[in-house]
This record gives sequence, structure tokens and C-alpha cells, in this order.
Amino acid sequence: MKRIVTIQDISCIGKCSLTVALPIISAMGVETAIVPTAVLSTHTAFNNFTFCDLTKEIQPISDHWNAENFKFDAVYTGYLGSKEQIDLMASFFDRYKADGNIIFVDPAMGDNGKLYKGFDQDFAKNMAKLCSKADIIVPNLTEACFMLGAEYKESGYDEAYIKGILKDLCKLGCKTAVLTGVSFEEGKLGVMSYNAKDDRFFSYYNNKIPKSFHGTGDIFASTCVGALMNGLNLDKALEISADYTAESIQATLDDPKGNWYGVNFEEKFPYLLKRLGK
Repeated sequence: MKRIVTIQDISCIGKCSLTVALPIISAMGVETAIVPTAVLSTHTAFNNFTFCDLTKEIQPISDHWNAENFKFDAVYTGYLGSKEQIDLMASFFDRYKADGNIIFVDPAMGDNGKLYKGFDQDFAKNMAKLCSKADIIVPNLTEACFMLGAEYKESGYDEAYIKGILKDLCKLGCKTAVLTGVSFEEGKLGVMSYNAKDDRFFSYYNNKIPKSFHGTGDIFASTCVGALMNGLNLDKALEISADYTAESIQATLDDPKGNWYGVNFEEKFPYLLKRLGK
């Protein structure tokens, strides 16, 4: 059985971060170790949530695992709350990178042209340095532009603009960059990737669902990691990840009791496993 480690926060209610990554990747037949960076009572779209910072626990966990000689087929980071955590992840990558494994970074720090509360341009620059150590990164356009110091375009961009962003992301040092939330046609939304080694682009689109939910980026990234660990190439992993995310959103919209704070990804596990041939 493959083993990965995912490093991000736990929002105890909210269907995002580790409460998405752990069940999805485990359901895909992959042992999923975790390093929680913080514990929140809910995700940050709620009011009056509690927050417990676990930064001080990250290095002791890493040291213990190293003493036990644990190895990982992938290291997958999501939301990191501070420059200190980014620095710790850089050291973690150096320690656990091995021939044949994957460093996968979702630089979760903003959307819709704005950084999340508490982040600034300096944080984005440090995230860009972390991405330089990755094999695969999966930013949205907001995150990509902040890391590059590039002009952000909400809409009206063309394929040349997106391809330029992807190439510039790979110039940071990562092997493959994936941009999520890309659209060149009204009613369509998808992903585009660039493999720097092969100088090759790939894109895949779904019908755009006119509703957004918290945590869908985490579903996409987690599914992608799980698919890669099931032996699929990145192109196929991106297709399945996009489709599963869309299916989960639609299931929530179809549910009269669907929650506003996250999507019904659990309901679509049979669909996901069928796509994997399980």
C-alpha cells in the first residue's frame, strides 16, 4: 500500500483541509498520515471559531518519524498559516524527498484576486520559494499571480496569458504547474497544466456550476494526489479530480438539506472509486 503524508489544518466542522484530505485519499486505497498545523472549531467562514496553533508540534513529529525511518510516496501540503510553517515545510521536503516520490503543494492562500485574511505579499513570496521545491503545484489564478507578482485578470484573459503564467510558475523551480479555475469560454471551467520537462500543456473543462463552496480546492487537490498514488498519470488524475469535484458540488445542490459550508463529497465516493476501477 502506498503511504502519503498531508500537512494542513483541521477545521473540525467545515469539510475542508484535513477533514477532506484524510477521508478522500484513504478511500482511494492510500495510507494517509497527517501533520495538523492547527485545529479550528470550524473553517473561517463561520463567526467566532476557535483556533489552536500547532506549529511547535511540526518539528518534533518530523524528528520522531525520521527516527522511525518512515518513508512517504508523496508529501502533500495545503493551507499553511505562517512564514514559520512554510520554513518548516521546506525542511520537511528536504528530509523526506526521495527518488520516485512526489512533493505536491497546494499554495492555499487566496481567491478572487485577494489573499486570505492575515496573508500579505511577503507571505506569497515565501510560498513561491516553497513551490520551487515541489514536483507539482496546484494554485488558482489568484495564488499564482501573487507568487509571481503578475497582473491578475478576473476574466477576459486569453490562452497566451494562462500559458505564460504556467511557464513562469515552472521557472520558480517546480516540475509541473497546474492552474485551477481556468475559463476561456462562457459556461466552462477547468484546469490547465504545464510540464516544463516535456514543454507540454494539458487542459480539461467541465460545465461551470453557478455556485461556489468552501473546500472544493481541497477536494480537487486531495483527489489528484490519491489518483497519482493509484498509478494514474497527471492528465488522467486532473480529469478525475475535476469531475469528482463537480459531481460533489452538484450532489450538494441537489440535496434539499445540503449545507452551505461544504459539499457532499462523501456521497460521491462510489462514483470516485468507479472512476478508479475499484
